[in-house]
This record gives sequence, C-alpha cells and structure tokens, in this order.
Amino acid sequence: MGIRKVSWNGKRVTVAGLGVSGIPAARVLHGLGAVVTVVNDGDDERSRAQADELRAEGITVRLGDGDTLPDGTELVVTTPGWRPDKPLFAAAAEAGVEVWGDVELAWRLRGPDAAPWLAVTGTNGKTTTVRMLASILEAAGLRTAAVGNIGVSLLDAVLGEETYDVLAVELSSYQLHWAPSLRAHSAAVLNLAPDHLDWHGSMAAYAADKGRIYEGNQVACVYNVADKATEDLVREADVEEGCRAIGFTLGTPGPSQLGVVEGILVDRAFVENRQKQAQELAEVADVNPPAPHNVANALAAAALARAFGVEPKAVRDGLRAFRPDPHRIELVEEIEGVVFVDDSKATNTHAAEASLAAYDPIVWIAGGLAKGATFDELVTASAKRLRGVVLIGADRALIREALARHAPEVPVVDLDRTDTGAMSEAVREAARLARPGDTVLLAPACASMDMFANYNKRGEAFADAVRALATTGRV
Repeated sequence: MGIRKVSWNGKRVTVAGLGVSGIPAARVLHGLGAVVTVVNDGDDERSRAQADELRAEGITVRLGDGDTLPDGTELVVTTPGWRPDKPLFAAAAEAGVEVWGDVELAWRLRGPDAAPWLAVTGTNGKTTTVRMLASILEAAGLRTAAVGNIGVSLLDAVLGEETYDVLAVELSSYQLHWAPSLRAHSAAVLNLAPDHLDWHGSMAAYAADKGRIYEGNQVACVYNVADKATEDLVREADVEEGCRAIGFTLGTPGPSQLGVVEGILVDRAFVENRQKQAQELAEVADVNPPAPHNVANALAAAALARAFGVEPKAVRDGLRAFRPDPHRIELVEEIEGVVFVDDSKATNTHAAEASLAAYDPIVWIAGGLAKGATFDELVTASAKRLRGVVLIGADRALIREALARHAPEVPVVDLDRTDTGAMSEAVREAARLARPGDTVLLAPACASMDMFANYNKRGEAFADAVRALATTGRV
C-alpha cells in the first residue's frame, strides 16, 4: 500500500540527519501532516542555518544529539550515511519502531500509476551505467530520468508534477540497507569488491545489502559473468515468477547473456531463439570511452533497457549520445605523444584496477586516503603495464610498499607533501617519466579528502596542471 493511502496526520516521525536527503524527507513528511523531529549529530554553523529554516516551517530540530530516540517516535527515516550501529537505531529496534531510508520513503510514496524502476548498484560504475541507461531510454522515446544518487532526487521524482514512463535508479549499499520493501522491475549488480566495510561490518553484510536490489524483481536480474559473487546474489534472491537471470560479459555471450563479438555488442537474452540467435545492438566504438570496464557498463545498461522492451536501435543511439561525467576516464590532453587521462573517480582499488586495465603502458599517479584498503592485488594485476608511478597523499606509503614487493623494477616518485599544489608537481614528474605512446593516468585508488574537498577538485587540479603543461611547457 502506498504511503499516500495512509493517514499521516499526527504520526510522530524522527528524521535522522540533515543534508541532501534528510531535509527533503523532513519537509515531505511535514507536508503530509506528520509531526516531524529532525535529530543531527552536528551543531555547526551550517547545521544551525539549516535547522533555522526547518524550524521556521514548523519542524522540530534537535542538534548535537543524534543518538537518543525522541519520545513517542513511531517511525525513523534516516539519511543513508548513518551507520546501522548508531545507538538511535538500537533504541528504535528495542521500541519496535521501523527504520526507513530515503529510498524506502520514496518507494512508499509512489502513486498507483507510478513509473517502474530499473535499478543499478555495484562497487563501481553505478553512475555511468545509470546515465547510459537513461540515455538509451530517452533514445527510445520514453519519459525518464536518472535518479537516486545522481540527477533528480527520488522524492522529487515520485512527488513532482512531471510524469515518467520509467526511472533509471542508482542505489548505494547504504540506501539498500534501509529499503526493505523496494521491488524493482529489473535490477543489476555490476560488481562486488571490498568497500565501505567500516559501515557494513563485513564483506558478507556489504554483499547482502547489495543483493537486496534483486528482491522481488519482475523481469530480469542482471549480473556480471566475470564476477561470480553477483550471480550468487541472483541465486539467493526471492523474485517474481518468470523473472530471469541475465548475464553480461566482455566475451562471447551464451544464451541469456549480452556480450561482445568481433567489436559488436550483441544480445542473446531478449531474442526469440537465444540458443541460436544473437541481436546486434551497437559497436564497441559507440561506447564513450570504449575502455573495457565502460563497455561492461554499457552492456549492463543495455540489458536493463532490453528487459524493459527497448528496441536495439535505441541502445545504439543512446550509447552514441551518452557523454560521461567529468573525472571518469576522461581524456584531458595529448602532449608530444603522451595521453593524459583523469580518472579521479577511481577512489578505491577495484575502480583503479579497471582503469589501469584500459591502458598500456602507464605512468600512474596514485595515493590519498586508503580507508583501510590494501594494494598488493592491485599492483600485482597492473605491474606489467607500469612505466612509472608518482605517489601523492597521506597513505602513499602503503602503495609504495606494495610496489616494492610486487613491482620493484618500476620507477617510483614519492612526493612527500599533501598540499593541493602537489598535483602540479605530480603531473610534471609523470610527464618526465612518460614516453610517446604512454598514458599518464590519474587513478588514485584512494579517497581525496586528505588533500582535496572531493574527487572532483582533485580531478580539476590534475586537468589544470596538464593544460598548463600543454600551454607553457612547464607546470
């Protein structure tokens, strides 16, 4: 039953956390007639300004104490970043009070004629895949939007005046943890690698939360043939009768799979005779950029679109029209035969390994905040591609030690500085190590917050330094 069919007048709801999802949730619930109290750990200047705005609208806000459950709470709606081990949630469980996330709230708020959801999760590639999917759906003439962690907020999508035929939804493991009743039309898990384990507590818990995206799927559960853990999640899911497991692979596809044959993306899943037939969808050259992991993203997006009934031509046209977001394997410049590529979004080892696999030979710029990661597997997998390495950031020693163990012959420049200007020196050193035909690749395998506000600022610093080098010959 949708939330609109329930009387919310006077229902006491606690919203856990201010920010990009907490504030809209509080306003929506208040507008439905609920008695809303927002609790927030922080009590800084920004939080006080946000609290003042909400209080002016009649919403109670309690700053500096996000651990205590307000008396009389009947429901908790949490922002995604709040960890499950917060005392507030333990208190809610003890009191028998449900906890929803913003995705769960949006799902319950949908009207009776709501657009179905095509949902995507995974350790890496979610945003790109969802945006590719939206581009394909638009090319098919469907009213759609990329929503969730990107683009239009889910609450705006389900409550706004604009109507949609279908939504392309990006979902994080945090969001899925707090979304027990979500049931997508079709969904994909792109890949699984250790990430956010401090939040989830274990790899098993992280994978289980990712796997929630398959629960109740109606048409297709899309998995990565190269990542058995994603197929295992499909096998464990409770789906609707007739829902199919659909694999995607960079190799030749088997029945019920999408894959690549001689530079062509082909479909052997949504054809009349999948044992003997394959449908051409697009060329690898239609994928921008055609790096292997990005082709995998395109195949996953195509599988979800085909599950929704999209024709092959729309897949091709949508992929051709798609332009990647900045700082995702983005070509910055070519200088004297050396290509400079910005993949600042590669904030963990899994993403960096995919990025490194796309080029050869490479001068690699890496480092930042490791967030508990280890780098031996990454270095072992990538060692043969490395011309040289330039290390920056607080945890660069961890990468340097892995290089010493597994690639001792590779030249390493260790920049003992963490100021933002270090990127200019890193680009200069990388250019010195590179030869014509090489790629200088920023794929840090680490978070950025030791030196930069976010990965976007890190990527911008790299691009600025490269362009300065191209213009003046010096950084």
